[in-house]
Amino acid sequence: MKIGGIQKTSLLDYPDVISAIVWTIGCNFRCPFCYNKDIVLGNVHLIPEKEIISFLKKRKGLIEGLVITGGEPFLQKDLSDFCEKVKKLSYLIKVDTNGMYPKELKKLLEKNLIDYIAMDIKAPKKKYEKLTNIKLNIKKIEESIKLLQNSKIDYEFRTTFVPKLLSKDDIIEIAKWLEGSKKFYLQQFKPNIPLISGKLEDFIPYTKKDLVDTLEEIKSYFDICQLRGI
Repeated sequence: MKIGGIQKTSLLDYPDVISAIVWTIGCNFRCPFCYNKDIVLGNVHLIPEKEIISFLKKRKGLIEGLVITGGEPFLQKDLSDFCEKVKKLSYLIKVDTNGMYPKELKKLLEKNLIDYIAMDIKAPKKKYEKLTNIKLNIKKIEESIKLLQNSKIDYEFRTTFVPKLLSKDDIIEIAKWLEGSKKFYLQQFKPNIPLISGKLEDFIPYTKKDLVDTLEEIKSYFDICQLRGI
């Protein structure tokens, strides 16, 4: 596993679970609003996997889960092996993903190696390539969505509401696409940190009223629909 960061304790990233977080290096997307620039581009020091496992052994009883985020964790060929090692220590595992690796996701689900999945939905289908800055097969995103909707584990979808790139109508279109899903979070855009595209660092986020009004338009499509980051 190519791990480039660790946070030893978090009360926010895994719902209702005290967790640690590790960041895997690299991503196949180049979303301009991504705030993990150094992780995505690999401008970080590699943390040996054995150090992470050693840390988790020492923290047993103090934390309950591990969040594996990135970057894109499913780029890591040994993700399954790493999850097995973490599971043997009796930790819950949450993985954050962009949904472009449904086959790998399915394998981990079948092995019962994941307890919670958070999948980022970057845009409505027609804007996906524009917001990710790559050519992609949208069917892979759709396959991952269906896998989660039909799975027995807990999951959430989430979209960062980026001004000038996404409108209220775009968010409504996403909600219709994901209709019937368990959880959806509309996330506030944060410009005051280094982003993949420096041009966005001057963007003014949508107001709280904008987010609340948009939430009102989409909340009926989901069991749980909430705002984050405001």
